[in-house]
Amino acid sequence: MGRMHLAGINVHPVKSTAIRPVEAAYVGRTGIVGDREWMVVDGRDKLVTARELRSLFEIVAETPATGGPTGVDLTLSGPGADPLEVTAPDEDAPTVGVRFFRKQLTARAVGETADSWLRKVLGRDDLRLMWCAEPTRRAMNPDKFRPGEHAAFHDSSPVSLISDASVGQVDAWADDDVPAGRFRANLLVEGVPEPFAEDGWQEVAIGGARFRVAERIDRCVMTTIDAETLESGKDPLRTLARHRRWDGKVWAAVHLAVVHPGEIAVGDEVIAS
Repeated sequence: MGRMHLAGINVHPVKSTAIRPVEAAYVGRTGIVGDREWMVVDGRDKLVTARELRSLFEIVAETPATGGPTGVDLTLSGPGADPLEVTAPDEDAPTVGVRFFRKQLTARAVGETADSWLRKVLGRDDLRLMWCAEPTRRAMNPDKFRPGEHAAFHDSSPVSLISDASVGQVDAWADDDVPAGRFRANLLVEGVPEPFAEDGWQEVAIGGARFRVAERIDRCVMTTIDAETLESGKDPLRTLARHRRWDGKVWAAVHLAVVHPGEIAVGDEVIAS
């Protein structure tokens, strides 16, 4: 296998908001620091994603890890509003039970100022911002994850990875353009010898971090939304259904569990086995 390297690191501070590419990051036990540690909920304390509220893609969320102001936990920018600096709730603040897909998780409410900002930008009066204070309390799928493996507000795993070869193959198959950003993977690897080779990997080493491949990722309708125009099409789901469909689902990219935390950077060699 030729030399593979890390070509991109993507962080999403608030779930379903704009992708924030970074040159380097620290991978902790619950994923890349700053990734999906915040989320938006509705009046029933249920997760709101870009699947139902596409304008979330227009919000740019920054943390110090993504180039935001030092000492500010989170900075929000969006159309029609001044940027907002957000402070994470105190550790002794009361927790809130939130509905996260089919799971019930624990979060802490950020406060009325952040909620009002979101409601103005997103045009809904029932939204609230939540912070993931206790990711190690989240129960992971025991069929795929081991004791001690945890995540914040990630769909299924703390880190996701896709190769440029896989993206390129889907794009070549598809009638419409399919950029890598449609898959919203944390890690983009170049130099992989063939498309979807990552499906067969068991372990991955990048920089100072080590990962275990937990499972392939079944893709949802959010991959069909253009984050720039907020319009949706049929690809890549249509194309994946033709070429990568089994068990009633379509597949691209892999979920990773963190075996050993560490620093990673764009350009790092990727060693897979």
